[in-house]
Amino acid sequence: MYQLYASTAELGWSFYGPALGMGILILLGVPIWVVLGLGTAALLSVTEVLPLTLIGETLFSGIDSFSLIAVPLFILTGDVIVTTRMSDKLLALADATLGWIRSGLGTSTVLGCGFFACISGSDAADAAALGRITVPHLVRKGYPLPYASALVASGATTGILIPPSISYIIIGLTLGISASTLFLAAAVPGVMVLATIIVTNVIVNRAKGYEHSSGSFSPRRFGRAAWDARYALLVPFIILGGIYSGIFTPTESASVAVLTAITIGFATRKIRLADFPRMMERSAEVNGVIAPIIGIALLLAQALAALEVPTAMVEHITAVTETPTSVILLMLAVFVVAGCVMETTPNIVILAPLMLPLAQSIGMDPIHFCIFMVTALGVGFITPPLGLNIFVLSGLTGEPVLAIARRAVPFVIAMLLTVLILAFVPQISLWAL
Repeated sequence: MYQLYASTAELGWSFYGPALGMGILILLGVPIWVVLGLGTAALLSVTEVLPLTLIGETLFSGIDSFSLIAVPLFILTGDVIVTTRMSDKLLALADATLGWIRSGLGTSTVLGCGFFACISGSDAADAAALGRITVPHLVRKGYPLPYASALVASGATTGILIPPSISYIIIGLTLGISASTLFLAAAVPGVMVLATIIVTNVIVNRAKGYEHSSGSFSPRRFGRAAWDARYALLVPFIILGGIYSGIFTPTESASVAVLTAITIGFATRKIRLADFPRMMERSAEVNGVIAPIIGIALLLAQALAALEVPTAMVEHITAVTETPTSVILLMLAVFVVAGCVMETTPNIVILAPLMLPLAQSIGMDPIHFCIFMVTALGVGFITPPLGLNIFVLSGLTGEPVLAIARRAVPFVIAMLLTVLILAFVPQISLWAL
């Protein structure tokens, strides 16, 4: 049973001024790393809690981490999987597994998102890669384009929820928790969210009559699809098997995975040396967005800790809410709104150090908090009207953002219910401890 404890600290305009300025810059569309950099510089100048000369040193040390090497490697692995079209084999396997039931194509699409999540570690990559492949097939099967887009956007949230996940690497680095431990803890919650999306699609499908697939499971078809996807399945097997068995660290497993994927690509003649510049460029573009945010946000976290902002937040919030249930619901609201307007990385490095003391004040285990936070951020990716996955699918399909957002509402409700279960039943996240 959670218990509530209070603390003593106060926040002033030395904090609220820079924070307000950062909020205005975000609303104006200024890049998030610029916002964080200007806000941190303003905070240090006004409060003098840390010397400004610390900025250069912390920016370097913040990204000089062995754990962070896994991020570009997982991104590159996902890009190799798409380039070699092994992602198509994973989708064919998903279809052979569940495609024979009613609403089978939608169900297999979500299952395919889960398969791809075991490789890419990124929801945006999941949404972009699978959206191109599956949305046209869903529309031909009878799904309205807005709903098909919402389904893929929802399934793609598993990119940050099912291990290996870049988000769990980053939150582990931010809070000093082993990524391997978080991967193991996240396995059951990630599958729960995947099952929730599948069940929601079945219910909506039966109510609306979008798809009328029927048939029976074919062992021969499944066996053939599994054999065709054997190389694609080898990659997540190496990643997760190596991590869970203790053979590899997450970073080492990412290195082995990308080498395996490249070797398979050459062996099957699906990639050429000429493909490498573009693959490296795409991966560098994504990593070039993530790395500066991490470096600057870690400096901001140091400044906030020196100002005792987390302690002050605990005091303010516990003064307003009297029960652990209210605190959990408040944290959930913050995470969903934050996930709605910003990518996972800045949300984690900014909010995790602030919210962890609040979670611990009600007795929440740090690992349980990480699972709760990342899963709640996943809900924000499809939360109307500004969910980032919805924007990805809108860009791919040309469908208006609000049209997709309206069709995503059932998935938002279903995922919120799942997050609440995870929040109030910590054993689901702590089963491996």
